[in-house]
Amino acid sequence: MGRATVADIKGRDFSELDKEAKANTENTNKGSNTNKNRNTTTSDSRGRKNRRRQKKTMVVHPVQRLFDACKDVFAHAGTGFVPPPDKIEQLSALLDEIRPVDVGLSPRMPFFSPQATRRAPTITYLHIHECEKFSMGIFCLPPSGVLPLHNHPGMTVFSKLLFGTMHIKSYDWVVGAPSASAVAEPSQTAQRSEVRMAKVKVDSNLTAPCKTSILYPADGGNMHCFTAVTACAVLDVLGPPYSDLEGRHCTYYLAYPFTKFSGTPFPQLNPIFPIMFGY
Repeated sequence: MGRATVADIKGRDFSELDKEAKANTENTNKGSNTNKNRNTTTSDSRGRKNRRRQKKTMVVHPVQRLFDACKDVFAHAGTGFVPPPDKIEQLSALLDEIRPVDVGLSPRMPFFSPQATRRAPTITYLHIHECEKFSMGIFCLPPSGVLPLHNHPGMTVFSKLLFGTMHIKSYDWVVGAPSASAVAEPSQTAQRSEVRMAKVKVDSNLTAPCKTSILYPADGGNMHCFTAVTACAVLDVLGPPYSDLEGRHCTYYLAYPFTKFSGTPFPQLNPIFPIMFGY
């Protein structure tokens, strides 16, 4: 005969139990199973309560909420896209709630310090996210830092001043205006591209906390220049983002008062209209 295995021994021992012992064992097992079921039920109940409690206490980070909203708002973004009014309101409200601490910024950080140099102060860009539909990032400007006059072709842009005071000067193209090349002297337009008429949209200081600014493809100050009165940070959301392949190039400009050009044949034009020179 072969050696009995542990399984065989256990099987034989249990088979030799008398009926009374068997009955007692069955009762014990039933009681044990009942207790197990009760414990399991109690444990499951506690687990569900804990999960519910965790869901209630779980806080989504403001930047994550902004990212999720951008995915929704700019899902169908393309050149010239303007979100519906309710989506604009939704995104603006989320941006209004974002604070410097939410993006890990403080005016005491090195790139906000005054720069003792004759050169223009260095501006730092902090990249957050970019895809083909939208981009998110922060411009950090030390005092006197200047973000030169530039455009946002076919784009809707949300700008949130996180802290500090900043001077904004923005322009929109004048629709139907005569070419500025006809106004300027040849020497003034030589080697320049796209000389056009534009009007001032905003020319004022903005101090945080303040509402989110919005510009659109054709209005709202699509071309703007930022000058830091104090150290400041601006969170920008662009939809869609710049893309050379899709014709959304970033162009920088110089603005000249209309009165600089003598002998204009268009006296009916408002003298606050500047001439914009694209590089």
